[in-house]
Amino acid sequence: MLETLTDKLGGALRNLRGVGRLTDENMAEALREVRSALLSADVHFRVARDFVNNVKEQCVGQEVVKSVSPGQMVVKIIHDELVQLLGEGGGALIEKKPLRVLMVGLHGSGKTTSSVKLARLLRKNGYQPALVACDVYRPAAIDQLERLAQDEGLPVHTDRKSKDVPRIGADGTRFAKERNANAVIYDTAGRLQIDGDLIEELRELRKRVQPDEVLLVADSALGQEAVNVARTFHESVQLTGIVLTKLDGDARGGAALSMKSITGVPIKFIGTGEKPADFELFHPDRMASRILGMGDVVSLVEKAQENIDEKEAEKMAAKMRKAEFDLEDFLKQLQQMKKLGPLSSIMDMMPGGAGMKVGDKEENQLKRTEAIIQSMTPRERANPQIINGSRRLRVANGSGSQVRDVNTVLKQFGQMRKMMKMMKGKKGKRMMQQMAAQGGGGGGRGMLPGV
Repeated sequence: MLETLTDKLGGALRNLRGVGRLTDENMAEALREVRSALLSADVHFRVARDFVNNVKEQCVGQEVVKSVSPGQMVVKIIHDELVQLLGEGGGALIEKKPLRVLMVGLHGSGKTTSSVKLARLLRKNGYQPALVACDVYRPAAIDQLERLAQDEGLPVHTDRKSKDVPRIGADGTRFAKERNANAVIYDTAGRLQIDGDLIEELRELRKRVQPDEVLLVADSALGQEAVNVARTFHESVQLTGIVLTKLDGDARGGAALSMKSITGVPIKFIGTGEKPADFELFHPDRMASRILGMGDVVSLVEKAQENIDEKEAEKMAAKMRKAEFDLEDFLKQLQQMKKLGPLSSIMDMMPGGAGMKVGDKEENQLKRTEAIIQSMTPRERANPQIINGSRRLRVANGSGSQVRDVNTVLKQFGQMRKMMKMMKGKKGKRMMQQMAAQGGGGGGRGMLPGV
């Protein structure tokens, strides 16, 4: 998501390099490109216009601070405007127990999945959540909610016989209370488009269960239409927040930049993948940094802390320092990295990583590398040098790859181990200091076997 916008904004800002002062003339072309980038990303035309006018007002006439280029100044101004646009201050859920959350949205937006993801997140934060199935029109929705809730060990109230949604909601509230749940999430029905019956049902359900939060689950791929959907729901059931889903897809991202400005309703959560853990509190400043290609190191560190075993990581680091790192260790590292999410989303969080194109090819190479190592015996992983021609053929057949793929993994791993040995002792310390002084050099691409 947002790759095109990031690229276009980067191109627009590059035109300002080398300029000593920001003027109407040298800003005009750059701001035209910024406006074009926003519109092509499905940002609402009024939001794009106001955004460009605000940036221009702040930029023109500013003296360039010593050691800071005009481009850098404009990036800072645009970053701050993006944060404002996305909803400065954001907003988590109301902190209270019991907490009642009503999930609304169109059919296919991801309400059921998001309901379970939210329950999972609330449990991590000390709540005891329960779910209520209020979609009585699509039997598969109840089945899906039950299955997902069971996978996460969450209690769920269902009633397949009744069509009285407000009563099901009230029964669900009692169900949650009986099980000492202090957070109740109501998963409601959706339609392909908003209609009077849907809105009236939601109003009655809202009146009966008295939710503390009403969250609209909106598909980011809807573009400007998502803004209209949000506005209509807000006028009808008084939204308190938005959950933006499918940010891991190829959505152009305009909905994220338009919703807060048009509706006044903050984006509170974002769905970044299909797994239960791919659900995050929305941080406007972090999203703004990612849009501008600055990365999001804070979110990356948080993901690492949540998914990676600290003791295991320390053990791996010690092995690397002693050049005792083998293919078994590398396999564990690959599997740990997979817990952080798709490689493309990890790269987006790294400063400058948005410019590196990571797609299906790179993801498949990592999967192939993992399969190749898994096809080796424990002895072969510990001693790669014993893997002769016949063993390589067996490994290739076992992993569904070619012998040349096995050769590539072994060759690159050999280069990695060679570098680890060079890093031992005082000589290695000097090399690390030189690399740090040069900014790390090369971004590390090609250091992982198979990538």
